[in-house]
Amino acid sequence: MRAPAVLLRWLLAFSLTGAAAGAAALEVGDTVRLPDVRTLDGRTLSAGALAGKPLVVEYWASWCPFCAMQNPRLQKLYERTRGTPLQVLTISIDKDPREAADYMKKRGYTFPATMDSPELQAVFGKRKGLPELYVIDARGRVAQKEVGEMLEDDVAALERYARP
Repeated sequence: MRAPAVLLRWLLAFSLTGAAAGAAALEVGDTVRLPDVRTLDGRTLSAGALAGKPLVVEYWASWCPFCAMQNPRLQKLYERTRGTPLQVLTISIDKDPREAADYMKKRGYTFPATMDSPELQAVFGKRKGLPELYVIDARGRVAQKEVGEMLEDDVAALERYARP
């Protein structure tokens, strides 16, 4: 009888620990403080450089078919909004940074990309799908959140955040 009680306590403790460790996903209206990030090409994007400007953040993976459909659209947005306040940062959840870098190079993507990290996970919390996209306004609040592939017109509409 003692073994089931110990097992029950262990399971309860584990589930509570897991719930506390897994931060809730960001939602529209939440405030975001990004850490410094190192991009796949070796640059460091400081939190200060990203603050005070609207920012599109997309989670993706090289093996994700929906990401493969959305990323060309995001590249077009990135190219159209260069020289505007709108920034783009993508976060790969691939296990190997070389796979993510090869994926970017093979497809000619030039938008900034970094690898997921415990620091980013603490900010964004648990993902609900891929791709997952956030728009963070200049005040650091989540203005829009999209889970799953966005169509061409939907990604193009993100250009509105480039205007002051």
